[in-house]
Amino acid sequence: MPELPEVEALRAFLTDHLVGHEIVRVMPVAISVLKTYDPPLTALEGRTVTAVARHGKFLDLDADGLHLVTHLARAGWLHWKDRLPDGTPRPGKGPLALRVALETGEGFDLTEAGTQKRLAVYVTDDPAAIPGIARLGPDPLAPDFDEDRFAGLLSGERRQIKGALRDQTLLAGVGNAYSDEILHAARMSPFKLTSSLTKDEIHGLYAALRSTLTEAVERSHGVAAGRLKAEKKSGLRVHGRAGETCPVCGDTIREVSFSDSSLQYCPTCQTGGKLLADRRMSRLLK
Repeated sequence: MPELPEVEALRAFLTDHLVGHEIVRVMPVAISVLKTYDPPLTALEGRTVTAVARHGKFLDLDADGLHLVTHLARAGWLHWKDRLPDGTPRPGKGPLALRVALETGEGFDLTEAGTQKRLAVYVTDDPAAIPGIARLGPDPLAPDFDEDRFAGLLSGERRQIKGALRDQTLLAGVGNAYSDEILHAARMSPFKLTSSLTKDEIHGLYAALRSTLTEAVERSHGVAAGRLKAEKKSGLRVHGRAGETCPVCGDTIREVSFSDSSLQYCPTCQTGGKLLADRRMSRLLK
């Protein structure tokens, strides 16, 4: 799933490639991705893109005051085309969901792989009215998001820190991958309870949160949209690397599986050498 660093990189890329250009056609291919119908997609045609913004994991294209907002979900992606194919794309079984064409012949496709279709597209006068955006917590890279504010968010929570970091209503933009990376950098167990965090642990977690996301954004800066996924994977130290060697201590990276996701961690760096219970695997072995 694209998270804050990748969506921020897409925002910067699209700012360079879209702002000042006219949208001449918006072509829906998978109608299921459309979550709003008034104003219609065609209302964007003939408008000029004036800005591109990010709200957590949401991308927001401002076209003369009308906004095309998308959430790429788990398997969605944006593909930039220096030259779009001629003709109108036809609905089918492929991944293409939406195409946006500019007056230059350039544009982009929104696609979604897999069978779980969660890619979402909105057209609105007010992005803040979209429920997913309205519920977002603060952006962890915002200039005013300091350690005191972070501590205040955690003070009312009593749950595992991994889940707290991924909660978009608590903190906008962090998902499964970067929560693993942040906790590894903070040398903290993903199962540690927020209510048990000391002041020093909150300080370390805040520093890991900011540095991990900032470094990921910097790595992605200037990277073309089509290469962002590979850039993300190459920069991850523990997430998606179960069975590999921890780059910090040399221990073997371990995994805990859930029904629809998994987390990765380093026992030496994060849990004092203790292996966390993998409940799904335990059931399989019974």
